[in-house]
Amino acid sequence: MRIGIMGLGRIGAFHAETLSTLDAVDSLVVTDPVAAAAATAAERFGAHAVDSPEAVLAADVDGVVIAAATDAHPELIVAAVRAGVPVFCEKPVARTIEESLDVLRAVEGSGVEVQIGYNRRFDPGYAAARAAVVSGELGPLHTVRSTTLDPAPPPAAYVAVSGGIFRDCAVHDFDTVRWITGHEVTEVYATGANRGAEYIAAAGDVDTASALLTLDDGTLAVVSNTRHNPRGYDARLELHGMTDSVAAGLEDRLPLRSVEPGATFPGGTPHHFFMDRFAAAYRAELTAFTEVAAGLRPSPCTVADAVEAGWIAEACTLSLREHRPVTMEEVRKA
Repeated sequence: MRIGIMGLGRIGAFHAETLSTLDAVDSLVVTDPVAAAAATAAERFGAHAVDSPEAVLAADVDGVVIAAATDAHPELIVAAVRAGVPVFCEKPVARTIEESLDVLRAVEGSGVEVQIGYNRRFDPGYAAARAAVVSGELGPLHTVRSTTLDPAPPPAAYVAVSGGIFRDCAVHDFDTVRWITGHEVTEVYATGANRGAEYIAAAGDVDTASALLTLDDGTLAVVSNTRHNPRGYDARLELHGMTDSVAAGLEDRLPLRSVEPGATFPGGTPHHFFMDRFAAAYRAELTAFTEVAAGLRPSPCTVADAVEAGWIAEACTLSLREHRPVTMEEVRKA
């Protein structure tokens, strides 16, 4: 199988390295606006470097991985779908919900599979938590807690185009809540604060946020995020049901220090960043995409799934700005 990669920044190069080790992948065709990045990837991974996304699509690829800047996602997704090439695209689909809806309309009914990169769906712990829900062993859920704590703020240039903490960071939690529970969010209440980097406030964003989500069956989901967790990268999930409770991410590399007398857990080296925390998930995610590209399975995370997480982010952003509860129906009508 020949896979094309569009964009070779941090995550694109990481994906190229992973793909180069998969048994299903025979060769890579890579491109990046910075020619040196493509040349470096070609040398490291034995890939063929070309000078444009169009050249990738013309190289008889079986699928493409889009890891370019967010602004480029809509055009690249649609171009690949029109060429009949299955797509894996890092989240988000687009910078705005309006653009995401345009992409959804463009790909619906095309018969070409598009997979969006919400990697937590492939993490072993998160997958086991979902299996516990599906099996019914937890009983009806009453509380979900989803946490994403970054070790340090991203650069100012990134924050300026990120769309805000709910669209950029918490959207992973929103997708997780929908996927794990199998239920939709009906109302949100969000709040936030600035506790550190001044440039985040200057961009009109917050660096620490919480959101309370009400699901359509009455389950409550609490989402917590911050850009300041110097002990390490912390991504966790708790599911509390009427019969039992489980957690994902409660393992020895959890970046949290217990102050209980005699406690030795967690005792491992804390996760440094999302790429080491979810290394296995990324590999499983791209392995799944090779199966999608081969026609062996449908997309496990569609554009429609990503749009739903995006709507929740829109509602939380509005709630934060106006200091009030916001229904999903309200933002969809806006």
